[in-house]
Amino acid sequence: MSKTTHIAVIPSPGFSHLVPIVEFSKRLVTNHPNFHITCIIPSLGSLPDSSKSYLETIPPNINSIFLPPINKQDLPQGAYPAILIQQTVTLSLPSIHQALKSLTSKAPLVAIIADAFAFEALDFAKEFNSLSFLYFPCSAFVLSHVLHFPKLDQEVSCEYKDLQEPIKLQGCVPINGIDLPTPTQNRSSEAYKMYLQRAKHLHFVDGILFNSFFELESSVIEALEQTGHGKISFFPVGPITQIGSSNSNDVDDEFECLKWLKKQPQNSVLYVSFGSGGTLSQKQINELAFGLELSGQRFIWVVRAPSDSVNAAYLETTNEDPLKFLPQGFLERTKEKGLILPSWAPQVEILKQNSVGGFLSHCGWNSILESIQEGVPIVAWPLFAEQAMNAVMLSDGLKVALRLKFEDGEIVEKEEIAKVIKCVMEGEEGKGMRERMKKLKDSAVNALKYDGSSVQTLSQLAKKLEIFGGI
Repeated sequence: MSKTTHIAVIPSPGFSHLVPIVEFSKRLVTNHPNFHITCIIPSLGSLPDSSKSYLETIPPNINSIFLPPINKQDLPQGAYPAILIQQTVTLSLPSIHQALKSLTSKAPLVAIIADAFAFEALDFAKEFNSLSFLYFPCSAFVLSHVLHFPKLDQEVSCEYKDLQEPIKLQGCVPINGIDLPTPTQNRSSEAYKMYLQRAKHLHFVDGILFNSFFELESSVIEALEQTGHGKISFFPVGPITQIGSSNSNDVDDEFECLKWLKKQPQNSVLYVSFGSGGTLSQKQINELAFGLELSGQRFIWVVRAPSDSVNAAYLETTNEDPLKFLPQGFLERTKEKGLILPSWAPQVEILKQNSVGGFLSHCGWNSILESIQEGVPIVAWPLFAEQAMNAVMLSDGLKVALRLKFEDGEIVEKEEIAKVIKCVMEGEEGKGMRERMKKLKDSAVNALKYDGSSVQTLSQLAKKLEIFGGI
């Protein structure tokens, strides 16, 4: 009987950080059953119901340890979510250390794998004679820029939005400074200091696992490996999403929206969602509603209560009925063509439907990978974090998205919304995007086959861990 290889995995707070690292863990133990994983979970306040119900689906060779939740009152009120996430992990470090100590008292721990926001926990790896791996839940494109960021910080003295020339990294599509992640946009802010600290820390780990695949970003991945960045090994192990994790038949029976979608013509419906945390202002909700109406396209829209903060729902939930914030008469006027879903939708199952021909998305990486896996082109509406970078990669690099233009950097107006939606859903440009997306869908499928690039990469990682563990 083969010896068990023990690993600790540490996510950071937030559903969009928990899911990718747990899905990675599930894939590792499925492909390599001699691995046993303990997931050490920090949380800000009580764990949300969505996270609890999701964790009930994990297999028996993944254990969960729930750390004492951090009190929201101990953190700065109204701070940017990245700061709250980072500080939650920092305050949880004594509990993380205790959990690791308890684990190593029972069996040697071969590796600690931590989410990008939980990087501080990797400092414990030396103490427990473990390898340290960072799980980076984004693209190789974003990873390249994060690794380069300490150098950029030294080279540039102005704010990045004021840079006259785009930033050009080997293998990457050029990007303007204003499209770098939100925390970088104010160099005197606490969020900037934390972002720079995280970027510097990346250079001291044994390896970085990231949620992409070779066929999607071959030039970027090759450049990463050539540049080397010291002793770091790079492991593109994606696409890692919840696709394939649910039973489609059960879901079909459960949701009316899927029954509605099955009755619509092929590629005729635009799915509109801003992820698990994105929010729009009241004015922007009105413009989006009128834009959808003006486009004349069928749509399914996940509506959330308005906020002047674009990420208000990321770590908080509201009980307000979002439908009451829609323009007067909108529901009645669009009832033949549109379907409104309050706050949440079964996104993976929606994207699987043949009737869905486009996805108006905030460009969170999880959503992008799900869209690629189902071959659905994107209307790009980035809100925060690295979403603008993702939008650049999709529109300028892969050419599978059209990006909406903000008027005066503030509001996307209804005419712009209608124009871009029609272009993606009906136009020649949209047709080309759909064809390119279908090719990416095929390469995503191939990456996950037995001899596919990502499955082979996962095997290389498993072998490295087994050799280190003396197995």
